[in-house]
Amino acid sequence: MPTSPERHALQQDLVRLRREIHADPEIGLRLPRTRRRVLDALAGLPLEITVGRELDSITAVLRGGRSGRAVLLRGDMDALPLTERTGLDFAARNGAMHACGHDLHTAMLVGAARILCARREELAGDVIFMFQPGEEGADGAAKMIEAGVLSAAGSKPVAAYAIHVMSARFPHGVFTTRRGPLMAGADLLTVTVRGTGGHGSAPHLAHDPIPAAAAMVGALPGMVSRTADPADMAVLTIGAIHAGSAGNILAARAELHGTLRWHHAPTRDALRKGFERVCHSIADAHGVTADPQVTEYLDVTANDPGEADFAATVIAELHGPHRYLGLAGPLYTGEDFCRVLDRVPGAMVLLGACPPDADPAHAFDNHSPYAVFDDAVLTDGALVYAELAARRLAAPDIA
Repeated sequence: MPTSPERHALQQDLVRLRREIHADPEIGLRLPRTRRRVLDALAGLPLEITVGRELDSITAVLRGGRSGRAVLLRGDMDALPLTERTGLDFAARNGAMHACGHDLHTAMLVGAARILCARREELAGDVIFMFQPGEEGADGAAKMIEAGVLSAAGSKPVAAYAIHVMSARFPHGVFTTRRGPLMAGADLLTVTVRGTGGHGSAPHLAHDPIPAAAAMVGALPGMVSRTADPADMAVLTIGAIHAGSAGNILAARAELHGTLRWHHAPTRDALRKGFERVCHSIADAHGVTADPQVTEYLDVTANDPGEADFAATVIAELHGPHRYLGLAGPLYTGEDFCRVLDRVPGAMVLLGACPPDADPAHAFDNHSPYAVFDDAVLTDGALVYAELAARRLAAPDIA
């Protein structure tokens, strides 16, 4: 455990790194400046570092003082295509924003690497540090798995952990997780509605796709409430509509784009069928055609029950029981850490990073251009990462 002066120095370094990354965000799979900053922050540590070729990933392996198994720790590095509106001194000004806290995740994982390198001789195995690009829509986790991150230490990890900060919902500095589903599976939805187009003065001579598209937007949420069991609710959201070019022209085509989020496969299957049925029925009623498409995107992010319990115990012992709160139900956000948890037992932990003077129930949530994350939680998160790895390497198998 770092001494108080060491913790203070580490916190200063992590705040500096986090703010540098925050001020210069990059999106997608190519994050050259972010990767350079992380590599500079890891320089001099006894790590075996591999960088990705097809994506700007970093895989760093710490060999413990005693041979044994491996544990994986993951932090994502990419930002969102969003213009920041926080007004912070270190706010981004390039049209992208770390509105989901990945800058904090990256800094915390660097902190964990420094803490564990200092404890290297006592580690009963190896630690894989997975610095991942492309979490926001590019499935970077799957690409790093394809590139071999799970075998980087020579053997498959026995456990994997990730921390995700939240700018709202949870109190400042409080960790939370749960057994089983933590975040939703997600499908991407598109509907192309085709008509004939025409003049705005004579809609009776055309087949207008816009009213049909509008009816779909109104009807689809009702379909969810009449299809999914209320005890296993799901969310269908239409987030984009594209149609038309002028007020006096009836469009020949309209497009809807959205997502379907779910926690259990039977609900997902029923809602996919309902989505297609509603779209076709409304199109028929309006004399147009519809082409609804469902694209599988993310699986459910499901914690291993034993690993979730283990994480809760470690957090309570490390920071005190008042800093851990069990999560009653899963969230409907999606996470590509599910790719890791589909292959390795593990857990994702959420960390409240709402500013201490803000009400988490009314603060701006992740993905808002006004979302603010308090970097006071950085060292606490780094310590949790480090303790999870060190204790899990030394622990017997978890049932």
